[in-house]
Amino acid sequence: MTDNPSATPDAASAVPDLAGRIAALMPRAQQDLAELVAIPSVADPRQYPPEECRRAADWVATAFTEAGLLDVHLALTPDGSHAVLGHRPAPPGAPTVLLYCHYDVQPPLGEASWTSPPFELTERDGRWYGRGAADCKGNVVMHLTALRALGDNLPVGIKLVAEGSEEQGTGGLEAYVPGHAGDLLADALLICDTGNAAVGVPTATSSLRGLANVVVSVSTLRGDVHSGMFGGAAPDALAALIRILDSLRGPDGGTVVQGLDCTGSWDGVGYDEQQFRTDAGVLDGVELIGGGTVADRLWARPAATVLGIDCAPVVGSAAAVPATARARVSLRVPPGTDPHAALAALTAHLRQAAPWGARVEVEPESTGSPFRAATGGPAYAALDRAARAVYGKPLSYVGQGGSIPLCNVFAETFPDSEIVLMGVEEPLCAIHAPNESVDPAEIQHMAEVEARFLLEYAAAHR
Repeated sequence: MTDNPSATPDAASAVPDLAGRIAALMPRAQQDLAELVAIPSVADPRQYPPEECRRAADWVATAFTEAGLLDVHLALTPDGSHAVLGHRPAPPGAPTVLLYCHYDVQPPLGEASWTSPPFELTERDGRWYGRGAADCKGNVVMHLTALRALGDNLPVGIKLVAEGSEEQGTGGLEAYVPGHAGDLLADALLICDTGNAAVGVPTATSSLRGLANVVVSVSTLRGDVHSGMFGGAAPDALAALIRILDSLRGPDGGTVVQGLDCTGSWDGVGYDEQQFRTDAGVLDGVELIGGGTVADRLWARPAATVLGIDCAPVVGSAAAVPATARARVSLRVPPGTDPHAALAALTAHLRQAAPWGARVEVEPESTGSPFRAATGGPAYAALDRAARAVYGKPLSYVGQGGSIPLCNVFAETFPDSEIVLMGVEEPLCAIHAPNESVDPAEIQHMAEVEARFLLEYAAAHR
């Protein structure tokens, strides 16, 4: 790692041997992450007890109190989840920075696919494995490590919000923010739920896709009927659903939704196709779908994904023509596309694609707006200086295919604040998938980036 010659002198000297301080804190960071990963904080009471999320919230509140924040407490949000809030006043004339993270996690999916238990932090091949190790408990630990390294030398005001239901998309914090704007207002907001383009490449995410999720149900018969007696003439609901879902893809596999522009192009940093194949785990001989560059497909165009199908399982299925079938469909939409218009287009497309007069019902689940950050302000300049100091490289900018609806709520509520998306995640983390992991070096280096950013940002305001 190299020092950044353009770093603000006051910032560079404010905390001697910052890198050494953070390195010394890494055993504690590992213990923190092990304790937090051990809590199965899936914010879905159908799958895990709500008490687990409360236990994680209490852990986060205690940890940030010990790290020096004041009045750290739990706030009930409209979806029933608890956000963890806290603050530390700004020194005279200094700016305030909001630190965001979330403590809830995705369910572990098929636990049989995990090499080690999902809720037990396991070190393997230089990485730390466990559900939430990267998304987003690794970012919780990054915040804690940065604050501990600065200690009493914290040069800015801090506000904390740790969300409790981000992965479920139920919008508790989004609904909470507008009515509590004064508690969360800050000059810069670090939304730490993304990460670097690759290990060792400091990165800010400058755009996010929005989403429109639906459940489509197909009915063709009053009930299942014997396939030997009626199959061949009786309309098959599952076959009808398959045809409907297939209509969402063109000949090259790219998404096609009537009424939506699916031809956009990305004008930022690209994504090497071979690297994408490696990052995504694409099997040898399997082609990528869609046209244009990988970045076009990920960050500039709508993308439909079938998340799940309800139908008879293979084991235990009967020799019967299915009368009903349903699927959950997610449509990611790029900046410039209204998610409500996308939802309407997707709904109309699914209805119109039904074969044989099959009855189709489309139930909207959720929508989220895409987001594009303004990257020309002092917070981004300070972050670039911090990244150069830690990684010896300038800050890179990428898009992200995921959605963080809260960013749009923050942008509307705090129009004069800079919003920065960063964090410890990178493609090898396999977030949302079995065997999620984090590179501890990224926690260490991004904690140092965050700490140096706070110093640089304060110095720039003097």
